[in-house]
Amino acid sequence: MDRKSLTFLTSDHSRFQNPESCPALVLNADYRPLSYYPLSLWAWQDTLKAVFLDRVNIVSEYETKVHSPTTAISLPSVVSLKNYVKPPQYPAFTRFNVFLRDGFACQYCGSDQDLTFDHVVPRRVGGQTTWENVVAACSPCNLKKGGRLCKEASMFPKQKPRQPTVYELHDIGRRFPPNFLHESWQDYLYWDSELQP
Repeated sequence: MDRKSLTFLTSDHSRFQNPESCPALVLNADYRPLSYYPLSLWAWQDTLKAVFLDRVNIVSEYETKVHSPTTAISLPSVVSLKNYVKPPQYPAFTRFNVFLRDGFACQYCGSDQDLTFDHVVPRRVGGQTTWENVVAACSPCNLKKGGRLCKEASMFPKQKPRQPTVYELHDIGRRFPPNFLHESWQDYLYWDSELQP
């Protein structure tokens, strides 16, 4: 995803007047997001609790405030953990992570509609439900291939299925930004993007 094509919400501050519309981007202690897809976000209540428990540093704030009878507190828009959390090297084997690894596209025709998953080596002939044997597939391709081997169906996945690392999934996830991107997040989500002159 090209950073230039992203729309960060900068001018419509009315959108952020309600605390419910003010999640905080959560960064690890190295100032990288804990996760890109889904993006590591906390609700304002969880963020303030972490602030008061001294578990995070406030990096940036919204203009929105919450009030008690005696205090007004600006809601954090970006926080960083005080203690580094080492990410796992390999992600959980889930349907969502298979779709993310495969770019939310059928590995046979490229469609992004009506996705399910397909066993490259069918279970009927001993195929396992593993990273190395499951690919994203649209329902029409899944039905067309059926329980046949790729060679029998003349259908081959665009890339050989394999177990990705967490870092690979994060990199792929950055191509699918969420609908909500606050201006204070941009330097942390795309810190390694090429700078514009």
